[in-house]
Amino acid sequence: MIRHARVLPVLLLAPLLLTACGSEKADAGAPSGPASATVVEETPAESPAETPGEGELTVRAQAMGVAPELVYVTEAPGFTLAEQSVGVLGDDGFSATWVDGDTNALLRLAVDRGSITAGTCLEQPVGDMSGEHTTCERDGDAWYRTGAGRHEYALPEDGHVVRVSAEQDAVPRDVLRAAALAAHRPDAAETDRLLPSAEPPSPTPVERGDLPPFGDGAPDNNVDAGG
Repeated sequence: MIRHARVLPVLLLAPLLLTACGSEKADAGAPSGPASATVVEETPAESPAETPGEGELTVRAQAMGVAPELVYVTEAPGFTLAEQSVGVLGDDGFSATWVDGDTNALLRLAVDRGSITAGTCLEQPVGDMSGEHTTCERDGDAWYRTGAGRHEYALPEDGHVVRVSAEQDAVPRDVLRAAALAAHRPDAAETDRLLPSAEPPSPTPVERGDLPPFGDGAPDNNVDAGG
């Protein structure tokens, strides 16, 4: 018996063919293995480099008992640092003195915590001389102050005051002002000249004249005959 094949209409075959092709393309585009994620590691931002000499300044200042942020240096023509004058002011402040080699005039730099304003300027004596009359005059960002035969330029900073003072009849005001405006934080070379080393000095061996150059080095205790 002859069986007749059933022929699907063309309109029915077209949607079936499109569906099959779409499935094959979707399968071809899909990843063959499990999905993987790309991990991007962020490089941590570098911390700012330390200012050259700042570490040495901190070590030396703390060895003296001085707060590192209160260490300043200045300069004036003809004046040189008196190294023995460098020291602590108050609790952890800083002070140093420069000397004129020709006239022996002194410039004193003092840095201590606190503030100075129009309301407190007259209350603060010049040169730590309490009970003396004080005058105050605004000069730019600084205060020019006089009292007890001394004059001073005081520059308010963040949480502390930088003062440069001298005898009125020994140092002219313009020299004092220039030295005050020249006050700044020391660099590495200035720190080395300004602050003593934090390392204790190595002991110097003492030579004894009574030690013989031979044997175990014990003193020679021999006495002459009859002694």
